This record gives sequence, C-alpha cells and structure tokens, in this order.
Amino acid sequence: MTAAANRCRMGVFYSGRVQGVGFRYTVRTVANGYEVTGTVRNLPDGRVELVAEGTRTELDAFRQAIRDAGLAHFIRDEAVTWSAAAGDLRGFEIVR
Repeated sequence: MTAAANRCRMGVFYSGRVQGVGFRYTVRTVANGYEVTGTVRNLPDGRVELVAEGTRTELDAFRQAIRDAGLAHFIRDEAVTWSAAAGDLRGFEIVR
C-alpha cells in the first residue's frame, strides 16, 4: 500500500476561547513537526476550523500536540470528522 493510500483527512471544529489567543499561529507552528498538510481558520461564530491530511497516526499525534502546546485550557470542545484524503492541500497555512 502506498503512503498516499494511507492518508486521510481530519476536520476539527474547536470551540471555547480559541480566537484572539494565538491559536491559529500555534497550530501552524506545531504542524511543522508533523507530516501533515492543511489549513486553520477562524469562523464567524467564534470557533476555529482545522482541516489536515496525513496518516491517521500522524493526525492523531498532531491533534494531541496541539493540546499539549498550551492550547488545551482554551478548548471547550473538539468536533472531529474523518474522511478520505482529497490531496488538495499543500503545506500548512492560516486562511483568513
């Protein structure tokens, strides 16, 4: 099985006090340490949306690392969805 076949897409909606606290910048910095591609952006309703692709193992570790990077106390809830990788993401960026 190829590495591409092992990739999946993780979508996470973070709620809590996740805007105005450097959340997106921290997520982007943490992403540099993982084999993931994706985007992170603020939503008008106060949540932050993360979309990332990688292997399931790498994505699970990335999501844990986001909490471990000092963001856990800002997060009230994480709504996670999984789907097949679309392969349309390059690098990791903050979307405005």
